Amino acid sequence: KKAALKLQDSRTMRKIHQLDQHIFIASAGLVADARVLVDMARVECQNHRLTIEDPPTVEFITHYVASIQQRYTQSGGRRPFGISTLIVGFDPDGSPRLFQTDPSGIYYQWKANSIGRNSQTVREYLEKHYAENIGEADAVKLAVKSLLEVVQTGAKNIDILVITKDGSRTPNVDEIEGVIKVIEAEKAEEAEKKAARRTTSS
Repeated sequence: KKAALKLQDSRTMRKIHQLDQHIFIASAGLVADARVLVDMARVECQNHRLTIEDPPTVEFITHYVASIQQRYTQSGGRRPFGISTLIVGFDPDGSPRLFQTDPSGIYYQWKANSIGRNSQTVREYLEKHYAENIGEADAVKLAVKSLLEVVQTGAKNIDILVITKDGSRTPNVDEIEGVIKVIEAEKAEEAEKKAARRTTSS
Protein backbone atom coordinates (compact mmCIF):
# COMPACT_ATOMS: atom_id res chain seq x y z
CA LYS A 1 0.00 0.00 0.00
CA LYS A 2 1.03 3.63 -0.40
CA ALA A 3 2.74 5.37 2.49
CA ALA A 4 0.30 7.46 4.53
CA LEU A 5 1.08 11.09 5.14
CA LYS A 6 1.90 12.08 8.70
CA LEU A 7 -1.56 13.56 9.43
CA GLN A 8 -3.50 11.05 7.32
CA ASP A 9 -5.63 8.26 8.77
CA SER A 10 -4.34 5.06 7.16
CA ARG A 11 -7.73 3.36 7.65
CA THR A 12 -9.11 5.44 4.77
CA MET A 13 -6.53 3.99 2.35
CA ARG A 14 -7.75 0.40 2.34
CA LYS A 15 -7.33 -1.70 -0.79
CA ILE A 16 -8.70 -4.91 0.71
CA HIS A 17 -12.48 -5.12 1.16
CA GLN A 18 -14.92 -7.74 2.38
CA LEU A 19 -17.69 -8.65 -0.07
CA ASP A 20 -19.35 -11.40 1.97
CA GLN A 21 -18.57 -13.43 5.06
CA HIS A 22 -16.29 -15.71 3.03
CA ILE A 23 -15.17 -13.53 0.08
CA PHE A 24 -12.69 -10.64 -0.07
CA ILE A 25 -11.42 -8.43 -2.87
CA ALA A 26 -8.13 -6.58 -3.30
CA SER A 27 -7.73 -3.88 -5.94
CA ALA A 28 -4.95 -2.08 -7.77
CA GLY A 29 -5.67 1.11 -9.67
CA LEU A 30 -8.14 3.95 -9.14
CA VAL A 31 -9.44 3.79 -5.56
CA ALA A 32 -12.71 5.55 -6.41
CA ASP A 33 -13.46 3.00 -9.14
CA ALA A 34 -12.74 0.19 -6.69
CA ARG A 35 -15.19 1.63 -4.17
CA VAL A 36 -18.02 1.68 -6.74
CA LEU A 37 -17.27 -1.87 -7.91
CA VAL A 38 -17.05 -3.15 -4.34
CA ASP A 39 -20.44 -1.67 -3.47
CA MET A 40 -22.02 -3.30 -6.53
CA ALA A 41 -20.46 -6.67 -5.69
CA ARG A 42 -21.65 -6.49 -2.08
CA VAL A 43 -25.23 -5.89 -3.22
CA GLU A 44 -24.98 -8.84 -5.61
CA CYS A 45 -23.75 -11.09 -2.76
CA GLN A 46 -26.79 -10.16 -0.70
CA ASN A 47 -29.14 -10.60 -3.67
CA HIS A 48 -27.74 -14.11 -4.16
CA ARG A 49 -28.33 -14.99 -0.51
CA LEU A 50 -31.86 -13.58 -0.68
CA THR A 51 -32.92 -15.38 -3.86
CA ILE A 52 -30.92 -18.64 -3.68
CA GLU A 53 -30.75 -18.85 0.12
CA ASP A 54 -27.12 -19.94 -0.11
CA PRO A 55 -23.87 -17.97 -0.02
CA PRO A 56 -22.42 -17.24 -3.48
CA THR A 57 -19.34 -19.04 -4.72
CA VAL A 58 -16.15 -17.09 -5.33
CA GLU A 59 -16.36 -17.71 -9.07
CA PHE A 60 -19.97 -16.47 -9.19
CA ILE A 61 -18.97 -13.10 -7.74
CA THR A 62 -15.83 -12.99 -9.89
CA HIS A 63 -17.96 -13.55 -12.99
CA TYR A 64 -20.29 -10.76 -11.86
CA VAL A 65 -17.42 -8.30 -11.26
CA ALA A 66 -15.79 -9.18 -14.59
CA SER A 67 -19.13 -8.76 -16.37
CA ILE A 68 -19.54 -5.26 -14.93
CA GLN A 69 -16.00 -4.36 -15.98
CA GLN A 70 -16.58 -5.68 -19.51
CA ARG A 71 -19.92 -3.88 -19.83
CA TYR A 72 -18.22 -0.56 -19.14
CA THR A 73 -15.79 -1.11 -22.04
CA GLN A 74 -18.57 -0.97 -24.64
CA SER A 75 -20.98 1.66 -23.31
CA GLY A 76 -21.09 5.15 -24.76
CA GLY A 77 -20.51 7.97 -22.32
CA ARG A 78 -18.87 5.73 -19.72
CA ARG A 79 -15.21 4.85 -19.34
CA PRO A 80 -13.87 1.43 -18.28
CA PHE A 81 -13.09 0.74 -14.61
CA GLY A 82 -9.44 1.60 -14.04
CA ILE A 83 -8.68 -1.30 -11.70
CA SER A 84 -7.56 -4.90 -11.61
CA THR A 85 -8.77 -7.09 -8.76
CA LEU A 86 -7.89 -10.23 -6.86
CA ILE A 87 -10.98 -11.99 -5.49
CA VAL A 88 -10.32 -14.66 -2.89
CA GLY A 89 -12.32 -16.78 -0.50
CA PHE A 90 -13.70 -20.19 0.34
CA ASP A 91 -16.59 -21.80 -1.51
CA PRO A 92 -19.46 -23.28 0.55
CA ASP A 93 -17.83 -26.72 0.14
CA GLY A 94 -14.66 -25.43 1.84
CA SER A 95 -12.50 -25.16 -1.29
CA PRO A 96 -10.17 -22.13 -1.47
CA ARG A 97 -10.41 -20.01 -4.63
CA LEU A 98 -8.38 -17.13 -6.06
CA PHE A 99 -9.36 -15.19 -9.18
CA GLN A 100 -7.97 -12.16 -10.98
CA THR A 101 -10.03 -9.74 -13.09
CA ASP A 102 -8.71 -7.16 -15.55
CA PRO A 103 -10.28 -3.86 -16.69
CA SER A 104 -11.21 -5.59 -19.96
CA GLY A 105 -13.50 -7.99 -18.10
CA ILE A 106 -11.33 -11.10 -18.45
CA TYR A 107 -10.89 -13.27 -15.37
CA TYR A 108 -8.57 -16.16 -14.53
CA GLN A 109 -8.17 -18.56 -11.63
CA TRP A 110 -4.77 -18.75 -9.92
CA LYS A 111 -2.98 -20.57 -7.13
CA ALA A 112 -1.00 -17.43 -6.28
CA ASN A 113 -0.76 -14.08 -8.04
CA SER A 114 -0.15 -10.34 -7.70
CA ILE A 115 -1.53 -7.20 -9.34
CA GLY A 116 -0.49 -3.56 -9.54
CA ARG A 117 2.87 -1.86 -9.78
CA ASN A 118 5.84 -4.26 -9.88
CA SER A 119 3.42 -7.21 -9.95
CA GLN A 120 5.63 -9.06 -12.43
CA THR A 121 8.53 -9.13 -9.95
CA VAL A 122 6.28 -10.46 -7.17
CA ARG A 123 4.69 -13.03 -9.51
CA GLU A 124 8.09 -14.34 -10.60
CA TYR A 125 9.09 -14.75 -6.95
CA LEU A 126 5.86 -16.65 -6.22
CA GLU A 127 6.41 -18.91 -9.24
CA LYS A 128 9.81 -19.90 -7.87
CA HIS A 129 8.85 -20.38 -4.22
CA TYR A 130 5.15 -21.34 -4.11
CA ALA A 131 4.39 -24.81 -2.71
CA GLU A 132 1.15 -26.73 -2.29
CA ASN A 133 -0.40 -27.40 1.12
CA ILE A 134 1.71 -24.98 3.18
CA GLY A 135 0.54 -23.88 6.63
CA GLU A 136 -0.70 -20.46 7.64
CA ALA A 137 2.63 -19.30 9.09
CA ASP A 138 4.54 -20.35 5.96
CA ALA A 139 1.94 -18.71 3.72
CA VAL A 140 2.28 -15.41 5.59
CA LYS A 141 6.07 -15.65 5.39
CA LEU A 142 5.89 -16.32 1.64
CA ALA A 143 3.57 -13.32 1.16
CA VAL A 144 5.90 -11.03 3.14
CA LYS A 145 9.00 -12.32 1.31
CA SER A 146 7.39 -11.71 -2.07
CA LEU A 147 6.31 -8.18 -1.11
CA LEU A 148 9.76 -7.35 0.25
CA GLU A 149 11.04 -7.86 -3.29
CA VAL A 150 9.39 -4.52 -4.18
CA VAL A 151 8.71 -2.82 -0.82
CA GLN A 152 11.71 -1.30 0.93
CA THR A 153 10.02 0.47 3.84
CA GLY A 154 9.13 -2.52 6.01
CA ALA A 155 5.90 -3.52 7.69
CA LYS A 156 4.24 -0.10 7.75
CA ASN A 157 3.54 -0.32 4.01
CA ILE A 158 2.43 -3.97 3.99
CA ASP A 159 -1.17 -5.08 4.49
CA ILE A 160 -1.91 -8.79 4.83
CA LEU A 161 -5.24 -10.58 5.16
CA VAL A 162 -5.28 -14.20 6.32
CA ILE A 163 -8.37 -16.15 5.24
CA THR A 164 -9.26 -19.61 6.55
CA LYS A 165 -12.37 -21.78 6.53
CA ASP A 166 -13.17 -20.48 10.01
CA GLY A 167 -12.89 -16.77 9.20
CA SER A 168 -10.30 -14.10 8.56
CA ARG A 169 -7.82 -11.93 10.41
CA THR A 170 -5.44 -9.08 9.65
CA PRO A 171 -1.96 -9.41 11.17
CA ASN A 172 -0.89 -6.18 12.88
CA VAL A 173 2.32 -4.27 12.19
CA ASP A 174 4.15 -5.91 15.09
CA GLU A 175 3.37 -9.40 13.78
CA ILE A 176 4.53 -8.48 10.28
CA GLU A 177 7.70 -6.91 11.73
CA GLY A 178 8.35 -10.18 13.54
CA VAL A 179 8.07 -12.10 10.27
CA ILE A 180 10.42 -9.63 8.58
CA LYS A 181 13.00 -10.10 11.35
CA VAL A 182 12.85 -13.88 10.90
CA ILE A 183 13.31 -13.46 7.13
CA GLU A 184 16.27 -11.12 7.61
CA ALA A 185 17.87 -13.53 10.09
CA GLU A 186 17.48 -16.39 7.59
CA LYS A 187 19.06 -14.26 4.84
CA ALA A 188 21.98 -13.33 7.10
CA GLU A 189 22.51 -16.98 8.03
CA GLU A 190 22.43 -18.02 4.38
CA ALA A 191 24.93 -15.27 3.49
CA GLU A 192 27.29 -16.48 6.23
CA LYS A 193 27.07 -20.05 4.92
CA LYS A 194 27.89 -18.88 1.38
CA ALA A 195 30.83 -16.84 2.65
CA ALA A 196 32.11 -19.84 4.60
CA ARG A 197 31.84 -22.09 1.54
CA ARG A 198 33.79 -19.59 -0.57
CA THR A 199 36.48 -19.35 2.10
CA THR A 200 36.74 -23.13 2.30
CA SER A 201 36.94 -23.62 -1.48
CA SER A 202 39.63 -20.92 -1.81
